[in-house]
Amino acid sequence: MAKQQVDEMSFLDHLEELRWHLVRAVASVFIAATLAFIFKKIVFDIIFGPTHMNFPTYEGLCRVSQFLGMTDTTFCAEEFPFIIQNRTVAGQFSAHIWTSIYAGFIVSFPYVIYQLWSFISPGLKASERKNSRGFIIIASLLFFIGVLFGYYIVTPLSLNFLANYQISEEISNEFDISSVIAIVRSSSIASGFVFELPILIYFLTKAGLVTPQFLRKYRKFALVIVLILSAIITPPDIASQVIVAIPILLLYQVSIYISGVVVKNQKRKAKKA
Repeated sequence: MAKQQVDEMSFLDHLEELRWHLVRAVASVFIAATLAFIFKKIVFDIIFGPTHMNFPTYEGLCRVSQFLGMTDTTFCAEEFPFIIQNRTVAGQFSAHIWTSIYAGFIVSFPYVIYQLWSFISPGLKASERKNSRGFIIIASLLFFIGVLFGYYIVTPLSLNFLANYQISEEISNEFDISSVIAIVRSSSIASGFVFELPILIYFLTKAGLVTPQFLRKYRKFALVIVLILSAIITPPDIASQVIVAIPILLLYQVSIYISGVVVKNQKRKAKKA
């Protein structure tokens, strides 16, 4: 009975510790979201950047198109053929609240990861903690690179395709504010998590769930999955899907290398033991 009580208390202690880590993580998101809420002009000027043709991505693609001799391209238009509107009473306020929350999560991501790692790391061996010392920095860096990729590549391609897609000249595009923000949000955050693939493969390899041989063997299936994933987060045109698929495939190749390094280190430690 005594042993059972000690084990039960130990489990409850872990739950209490997890609760406080979650509270601190949520508090960091709340603080960052509050700042985003206060500085709404800066936040929304950034968010609506891809809706203007002077956005860097469009200007760059326009130059590339002109260099290739493609004069009839939507990337060189003066403005988009749509307007952004709000069609509900609380639409703008709701967009303000939720956008601030998502912006707060993106900004506070390193601290959220730190709280997660602080809860997990005590259960690891000293050597594992040492080898994973740069986890927070690498995970945060990959996430931010993914967010930037989603914002500067995926979002402009999606908006440009959808804004210029027309089934009849009798229909004009008047997009709701929530729809535009949803594209920016989903493209950016989804890309941020996709770029965490090397981190995921690292821990799956450490747990013995995947091996570099397994990843190489099923590379062709991974290619199909990547193309499907690209089709989900981008408009249904081949050029956009290829542009998005390339970095994901590079991340997959990097993940194979990381998995190989982990397996080699495990074998070397096993020989020493």
